[in-house]
Amino acid sequence: MRSTQIRNTFTDFFTSRGHQPIPSSPLIPNDPTLLLANAGMNQFKPYFLGEGTPPSLRATSIQKCARTSDIDNVGRTNRHATFFEMMGNFSFGDYFKEDAIAFAWELLTQGYGLEKDKLWITVFRDDDEAEHLWRRIGVPASRIQRLGMEDNYWSMGVPGPCGPCSEVNYDRGPDFGKEGGPAIDGERYVEIWNLVFMQFQRGEGDKKGNFPILGELTNKSIDTGLGLDRLAAILQNAHNVCTTDLLLPTFHTIQDLAGREAPSEGEEKVSFQVVTEHARSIAFLIADGVLPAKDGRGYILRRLMRRAIRHARLLGIDGPVLPAATASVIGNLGSVWPELTAQAALIEQVVTAEEGSFTRTLAQGTRLLDAAITRTQGNGSAALPGETAFELADTYGFPLELTVEAAREAGLTVGEDRFAALLDEQRKRAKVGGNAKTAEALKKMDTYRELAGSLPRTEFLGYEHLRAEATVTGLICGGTVVPTAGEGTEVELVLDRSPFYAEAGGQIGDTGTLTMSDGTRLRITDTRYGLEGFRVHTAHVIEGELSTGVSGEAVVDGDRRKGLMRSHSATHILHAVVMATLGDHARQQGSLVEPDRLRFDFAHFTALTRDQLTRIETAVNGHVLDDPAVRAWHADRAEAEAAGAIALFGEKYGDTVRIVDIGGFSRELCGGTHVAHGSQVGAFRLLSESSIGSNLRRVEALTGHGTLRHTDTERRLLNELTSVLGARPAEAAETLRKRLEALATAQAKLGQMRATELRSQAAQLAGTARRVGSGQLVAQNVIGVTPDELRQLASETLAHLSTGPAAVVLALEHFGKALLVAAVSPDLLSRGVQASQAITRAAKTVGGGGGGTGALASAGGRHPEHLAQALASAAEDAATLLGDR
Repeated sequence: MRSTQIRNTFTDFFTSRGHQPIPSSPLIPNDPTLLLANAGMNQFKPYFLGEGTPPSLRATSIQKCARTSDIDNVGRTNRHATFFEMMGNFSFGDYFKEDAIAFAWELLTQGYGLEKDKLWITVFRDDDEAEHLWRRIGVPASRIQRLGMEDNYWSMGVPGPCGPCSEVNYDRGPDFGKEGGPAIDGERYVEIWNLVFMQFQRGEGDKKGNFPILGELTNKSIDTGLGLDRLAAILQNAHNVCTTDLLLPTFHTIQDLAGREAPSEGEEKVSFQVVTEHARSIAFLIADGVLPAKDGRGYILRRLMRRAIRHARLLGIDGPVLPAATASVIGNLGSVWPELTAQAALIEQVVTAEEGSFTRTLAQGTRLLDAAITRTQGNGSAALPGETAFELADTYGFPLELTVEAAREAGLTVGEDRFAALLDEQRKRAKVGGNAKTAEALKKMDTYRELAGSLPRTEFLGYEHLRAEATVTGLICGGTVVPTAGEGTEVELVLDRSPFYAEAGGQIGDTGTLTMSDGTRLRITDTRYGLEGFRVHTAHVIEGELSTGVSGEAVVDGDRRKGLMRSHSATHILHAVVMATLGDHARQQGSLVEPDRLRFDFAHFTALTRDQLTRIETAVNGHVLDDPAVRAWHADRAEAEAAGAIALFGEKYGDTVRIVDIGGFSRELCGGTHVAHGSQVGAFRLLSESSIGSNLRRVEALTGHGTLRHTDTERRLLNELTSVLGARPAEAAETLRKRLEALATAQAKLGQMRATELRSQAAQLAGTARRVGSGQLVAQNVIGVTPDELRQLASETLAHLSTGPAAVVLALEHFGKALLVAAVSPDLLSRGVQASQAITRAAKTVGGGGGGTGALASAGGRHPEHLAQALASAAEDAATLLGDR
């Protein structure tokens, strides 16, 4: 059974049993606790936590997942992958264990035709009910094994739903390992489907990971995950995940690049599989908006890319490997996952640039490593220090495995224990900081959940109204839910209805006022989402005492909101223009929408030229002047996709989405506020363009009043400039250019004249030379020269002296400082004499120091009143250097 049929069979099975099919969410999750989507349940987390209402009590999905916890096992086992498609079915308080088990058994044995006697089951050690249900369905007790918390119990890691789980495993036979069930050998008995039974409510855990069970859930739920890769390997009789139809074309591409077939075992087999498997992860991550970076999800991508490149080099593939490897992924899976095809240009450019960069890193690391090996051998040591290996990895990105291999070839070991200790210290430092932030965020989320569980969601009125009657339904002060808040207090409050827009989609939150019926007055300083759909207003109590249950008038700062609307609509227009100008890969990666000002981040690989920036600015203003209608309407996801609406990476969308269309050329999913007509944006002005990371660009721009204020400032500056130049505005640039050219010509002539003067002065100084031993010495105080000219004068004077040993010492008082310069002839240099020797003692006399090696040295000090004494001592020292004893 091919992978397409496997997917269709799964979806058709559960759809026919009342499950609503839900599209996969992007790999970038809308969850601050996750870097990447790593399970099918991620997008349903709000429903399990009671923070949102699911579109249906039954759902099914095929979710893209990225998980690197087992990255070192890729290629070394037959089943591990860093990217996989997780097929799942979910129940939100509808059916429970009995139906979940029955569904799994029916689909595996009838839908996919797996042999019943090859299916083994694991259940949680205390879950008698699950074992009973499996036995009742026909699984003998001999093929059911009980495992502990680590293997067969699930929780989110925070207070909330938890419960036992049950795994279905397939016996691949004695060629894959020892018999005895999944508890004995995970390679032979491959876990294919995990059924999670959300049965209990857990409390806060302790430092050891233990947590109390607070009781059973009222609405018990189901979350399951069936791995497509592993099932495909079984149904296609493939030895490992890299030889199913999901990855086989890419596997063949790597073999073609290497010029040979992959062996069936050994380190080369591992390398072939690593490059193949990682290429798929890389393509999907980039397609979903992840770009290489030094930290976060960007670091995960970079690590996968570097690991694939390193293993390609181990296979002897010296040329580029990632462009061809990811292209094969796109060609194979692009019809199923169209984002791969849509972002093909982006993927190619990112992997090409990153591979070129890392190839240079490998070359640099190799040079540093060779030097370290030479030092180690020279010291008579048998081990390369762990500190060296860590520096190479941490600072230069040079993999430890390459360090170990190179050291071994040189007859050395590597201090891997010390390397591990340093790495552990680094992780602990990062974890401490991360834990503090996570703990604070989780505490705040718990407070929001406490309120959200008892309050209705805020009705948002801000699309149509800037003022509304509202009632305070909840108050938070100092992280705690409170009934009242006194004058001068900073609070977070929840309203039953609100005209205030909560920060989302790049648009910052609204501000304004809240005047209560009892006279209490508040200043709203920010509006944000505490939880999905749960709007929180940050406020300062200006006068009176605020209490829950009191009503009042909420008023949005109207001019500020209008500025936000102008900038948000301009951002949409800019996005469309940037893609039209640079290509479809240049999609939005982030934005900040402020009153009459915006910041827009997008994927691109080179700095934009002046011509490109001009074309973009002109096109945006052209669309604005055309005064297109701005329309917004709601639709389901399928309708939105059919309408060509762009969904932004990292944004969370429900089943019903809001589409904002501007004149037909810009159509995006967006919950923000916008102008009614394009001309209301006003004038648009690009301010800057810059790089903010690898393959990521940023432009900043002004709209509306911001543009007018900026233009007014420029006009005033132009008026000042034309007044100084005495020219009309249209002639200012040409007038200034001519004057600068004339100034440059005059400066060149002045320089020539000054050079002539210095040569003449040098000749005069040379005429003061006195004979010292067999050489000549000039020691003079000079005036009217700059420090740079003083050094030039010393060299010119030395050049005027006849051949033979010679020294020149010149002194200058310059803006309250003492300066000394010494120059010595080649004859003295050949004897090992340095010019600095002539002025070292003199520099101390004027309270300073100096430097310089070879024929010219300079010194300076804070006491010019001692300059004559310093010059005399310098003359003495120079005479000594010339041989005058």
